[in-house]
Amino acid sequence: MAERKKQSLLTGAGVLAIAAVLVKIIGAVYKIPLMSLLTPEGNGYFQGAYAIYNPLYAISMAGLPIAVAKMVSQSIENGRIRDAQRIFHVAQKLFFVVGLTGTLVLMLIAYPYSVLVKSPMNYVSVLAVAPCIMFCCMMSSFRGYYEGLNNMTPTGVSQVIEAAVKFAFGLSATYVCFNHWINTYHKEAVNGVATVFGVEVHNEAEALSVMYPYAAAVAIVGVTLGSMLGLLYLFIRYKRKGFGFTREELVNSPEADSDKNLRKALIRIAAPIALSSVVLNISNMIDDLTIRSRLAYAIESGGDTVKNMYQAALTASQTLDEGINNYLYGTHAAVLNIKNLIPTITLTLGISAIPVLAAAWARKNKTDIKKAIETVLRVTMMIAMPAGFGIAAIPGPILSIIYSSQPEMIPVAEPMLRVYGLGIFLFAATSPMTNMLQAVGRMDIPIKSIAIGSCAKVILNFILIGNPEININGAPISTTVCYIIIFAINLASLLKVTQVKINFISVYLKPLVSAIACGVTAWGINYVVTEKLMLESRIFTIVSIGAAAVVYAVLMLILKGIVKDDVEMLPKGEKIAKILAKFGLLG
Repeated sequence: MAERKKQSLLTGAGVLAIAAVLVKIIGAVYKIPLMSLLTPEGNGYFQGAYAIYNPLYAISMAGLPIAVAKMVSQSIENGRIRDAQRIFHVAQKLFFVVGLTGTLVLMLIAYPYSVLVKSPMNYVSVLAVAPCIMFCCMMSSFRGYYEGLNNMTPTGVSQVIEAAVKFAFGLSATYVCFNHWINTYHKEAVNGVATVFGVEVHNEAEALSVMYPYAAAVAIVGVTLGSMLGLLYLFIRYKRKGFGFTREELVNSPEADSDKNLRKALIRIAAPIALSSVVLNISNMIDDLTIRSRLAYAIESGGDTVKNMYQAALTASQTLDEGINNYLYGTHAAVLNIKNLIPTITLTLGISAIPVLAAAWARKNKTDIKKAIETVLRVTMMIAMPAGFGIAAIPGPILSIIYSSQPEMIPVAEPMLRVYGLGIFLFAATSPMTNMLQAVGRMDIPIKSIAIGSCAKVILNFILIGNPEININGAPISTTVCYIIIFAINLASLLKVTQVKINFISVYLKPLVSAIACGVTAWGINYVVTEKLMLESRIFTIVSIGAAAVVYAVLMLILKGIVKDDVEMLPKGEKIAKILAKFGLLG
């Protein structure tokens, strides 16, 4: 029986963060050429499938992985090793039933939902992604178990496998199919007239419009295949290495509790977390519905206002009038790909905090509780603030690097990305704080904060996006206001429940001051190069980002914004801490 690996909070988060960065790099390499193939209109179908998949996926497995991680962690802390094993088996059965149900429900509502959001052909992509719910739920039973053991490596590896398969199959299959369809159209068309997927078209623009839903569905098949192979890796790993406990640990452990009692305990922990996820994801579904419907209203009621605002981009992308809604929705989705990068990384801090904080809470060790909370919040701010302010300072150049094949889209996306950049630290902190509240048994608080924030978001969507002069630009504003509310409620509640007083200067002020300097540096270099020297180059953008990062790092060291405890929790952290302390650079 192999001895299990244990990782500290930051080491575990580091493993997941590395995996998250690799996944995002693979995703960028995947999505940039995919965006070029699909254009924003086709991307609207691709993201439209995720808009309904993500809520149902989250609702299907909500709370269960966290409940598994928390129960496994607490069982080990109490020496009940056999319980940890039994929890895994109980979780697998639950996850299979729930995952299969989620997949069937998504298949049933695929077409009605697509009609409801005024994009009927979106159902093809929704059907393609439906099996992911079952595969991902099964994966989460393994991930929750290993995370409860403080071993984040299996989760990270499976995430990378998912992304790599999505990239390899999804992109290549989409490219082959799309080019085959276009070539077939050109061969069969007579004066531009041909039949594409049973629809008569009269020119290439109409042909492409018919092809986009099917091309998006092919790309999503890669996502489904990736989740299936990620599950296969975890299954093989489990079969080869077992549970990861020593024989001595098993012999000294009390007999396991019954399946019935463990199932009840899992559901008891998972239920309020699930309710929180249900509230969030129903809110996201309503949010998506209001964005699409209010955008359609703005386009219809505003005469040519919306069309004239984006005329150059619509003309360059050959977007027909009936495709404007999908084009703007797809452009917003492209911006979200950048906005979600940092929260994806900081999410790993919350996942790693669950077993650490749950164990400290079970021991009532206030010192360890404070240390875990401060570490998660401080490291989140250290990552999110400079990244967000940097993005807000030079959104156009960053978009030009990532979406260089769609230059006409940049002016449409730039104002949205600037607003999202300013709010990234809010988005990045929300999930870790939610996880920490769940670890200390207050699953109810995120439900309330999400409900209040989401109500504000929907109201603002209705007002702002429905205004033809604001249209899609209202989405980032309403989202930011929503997360301001969630952030404030969660932070105040976390500190009140744990009775911890954090060092606000260390956690927030020092990263904020350094991040402002970072953003100013990026903006200043870019302004001098583009406005004064009249030079345009991706290299200069990368240089400005690099210089801003250096300014941030130096200022954080000067302000002693990096704390010894955080460094020591890293691999080889004690040696690094000694070197930094020698020069008086640690807080």
